[in-house]
Amino acid sequence: MTEITLTDAQAFVDRRSYEPTDSPVDRERRQFTNSHDGLSPEARELAQAIDSYKLRHRRRFITFEEMYDVIASLGYHK
Repeated sequence: MTEITLTDAQAFVDRRSYEPTDSPVDRERRQFTNSHDGLSPEARELAQAIDSYKLRHRRRFITFEEMYDVIASLGYHK
C-alpha cells in the first residue's frame, strides 16, 4: 500500500463539493460540446435541431429513425 502524505491530501480537491463563484448554479451541464462554428448555415440548422431534440428527450445519442424525424421536421423530404 502507498502512504498518503499531508501534501497529497492538501493537493486533493473534492470536485463534488466545489462551487465556482463565477458560474450560475442552475447552469445546464452538457455532455457534448458545440462545434457548429465551421458549418454551413444549413448544416448548422440541422446540428442545432438535433441538439435541441437531444435536450428535449434527454438523449445523448439518437437513432437513425430519430434523426430522420428531426430532418423531416425541418421540411426536408425525399
